[in-house]
Amino acid sequence: MPRSHFPEVRQLDLFQGMQEDHFLTLMRGSYVQNFPPQIELINEGDPSDFLHIVLSGSVDLFSTWNRRETSMATVRPISTFILAATIKDAPYLMSARTLEKSRIVLVPSEDVRAIFDIDPVFAQAIVTELAQCYRSVIKSTKDLKLRTSLERLANYLLRQQMRADGAAEFDLAIEKRRLASFLGMTPENLSRAFKGLQAYGVVVEGVKVRISDQQDLERFAKPSPLIDDYST
Repeated sequence: MPRSHFPEVRQLDLFQGMQEDHFLTLMRGSYVQNFPPQIELINEGDPSDFLHIVLSGSVDLFSTWNRRETSMATVRPISTFILAATIKDAPYLMSARTLEKSRIVLVPSEDVRAIFDIDPVFAQAIVTELAQCYRSVIKSTKDLKLRTSLERLANYLLRQQMRADGAAEFDLAIEKRRLASFLGMTPENLSRAFKGLQAYGVVVEGVKVRISDQQDLERFAKPSPLIDDYST
């Protein structure tokens, strides 16, 4: 991998504190690839040969069963996927495909496990990231199991608004078909849910969302940091 990419990778929490020679060992075995949109990077069930790092673009993590497909998460720069499979030397539980032109670093999983065994700071960073991923999964499960579809959509929009610095108008981050899948809904149910939120001051035109009654929407959604705050 070109050394020009090293600083981008090094700034990740996962790699910041590890010994320099161990970091260089990982990077020497790694390589960078540019992928066009809609390219499948990994398939669920396959061996976890590489840890992937998204430097630019975005990646959809998804799963399929019995001719059904659901979107699990969107990975954006600069972040890794799928770390747990790499550490356990286990098959991927999700597939991944690019959503747009993306630049991806591929780090051999065997090298990651070898450095994990000898670099305690790197090992601690991995445990911390896996703990964060676990907590995110619990929050996502609570969102799906405890809330109605209308409540899930309302809280999703409030989270997106927060990422847009609290603006009353913002764009949906993903297309509606993928949003429906992510929220555990059909596209038809999502359309009905958007209409249902009009009573709480939500107006949607294409990808544009406008929240005209913030307090009313929050009273309905009842956002909770134990579900909606994915940073802790």
